[in-house]
Amino acid sequence: MEEAQELPPGRRVEEVPSTEIVNVDTQTSSFQWLGRYKWWLQMAIYTLFVLGGQSNGTLLGRLYYDNGGKSNWMATLVQCAGFPVLIPFLFTSNSKNSNAEFDMKKPSILVLASIYVSLGIFLAADCVTYSIGLQYIPVTTHTLIVATHLGFNALFSYFLNGQKLTPYILNSLVLLTISSTLLVFRKDSGDSNKTSKEKYALGFICTIVAAACYALILSLTQLSFQKIIKQGTLKAILYMSIYQNLVASLVILIGLFASGDWKNLNEEMITFKTGKVSYVMNLFWTSVAWQAFAVGSIGLIFKVSSLFAGIISILGLPIAPVLAVIFLHDNMTGLKAIAMVLAMWGFVSYMYQHYLDDLKTKAKRTEDEISVTERG
Repeated sequence: MEEAQELPPGRRVEEVPSTEIVNVDTQTSSFQWLGRYKWWLQMAIYTLFVLGGQSNGTLLGRLYYDNGGKSNWMATLVQCAGFPVLIPFLFTSNSKNSNAEFDMKKPSILVLASIYVSLGIFLAADCVTYSIGLQYIPVTTHTLIVATHLGFNALFSYFLNGQKLTPYILNSLVLLTISSTLLVFRKDSGDSNKTSKEKYALGFICTIVAAACYALILSLTQLSFQKIIKQGTLKAILYMSIYQNLVASLVILIGLFASGDWKNLNEEMITFKTGKVSYVMNLFWTSVAWQAFAVGSIGLIFKVSSLFAGIISILGLPIAPVLAVIFLHDNMTGLKAIAMVLAMWGFVSYMYQHYLDDLKTKAKRTEDEISVTERG
């Protein structure tokens, strides 16, 4: 029916030369290919941001403590305070391609502010507990425990985002839970940090809490995009990252000054093992790495889902531990190797479910196309 409406008056479909039909089909196919190419390119960029930001941010955070850094508040602040590096990109991003229907239904400033403030507070709690965990447990152990956020993410996605918990996803959750639980039973003496059993337990608990907070942030971000913001432009993603990191930075700054930690920062910089310049550069590049991670995560949330964003971060699971073994001389013991295998098995289990869902979607699309053709 749509093709008939585009024809000149009195001209039937049968009278249209085959070359014109071929040209239209070719143009449509080209546009579809370009659309898919652009989508996959965006996915690849966001994925690289997540993997690179997560692994480098974790490793630099560990180096901060190993070289004499002692302030948990400073280690937390740099995870959020790098948002100014994103501001120049607001002036280069173009939101003209956003859906006109979404532009007509922009949420109020008050609603957006409440979203940014809520997510910023959760982000601050996540960063604080993440830093404490990174201080008291090795990078390899810390990274594997953080992988449990996928289980929390699936749970929150089920209640907040309507995510279905299939047998493969449940299998993934069980394996990831077991892989992290194994790590609490043994602490290796050859790791890059040496702490008491009490501090190790505190680090383990804080890392679990950080994983849960991160999962909740992912699900709430997806819910905000789906129900309120409804835009997936680069500018919308940047605004989400900048404002929630701004709120989190303010909350952490309050903690930094209230705790009195700010008084020791000058001495900490002077006594830093690798020098003042190295101290500043460590903090700077740590903040840049986590901002790249934040932008990549938010982009993947809108393009696919919060659970998929969590899966991509799990995909980078082996990167930080391998780098820690190489540069920080952490031990890759048999227990950690088993935990890593279980975690990767859980990842593969989820990806297989994603593969099955993709097959169902393609089959449904094919059936719809055939049905439309028959009706035409």
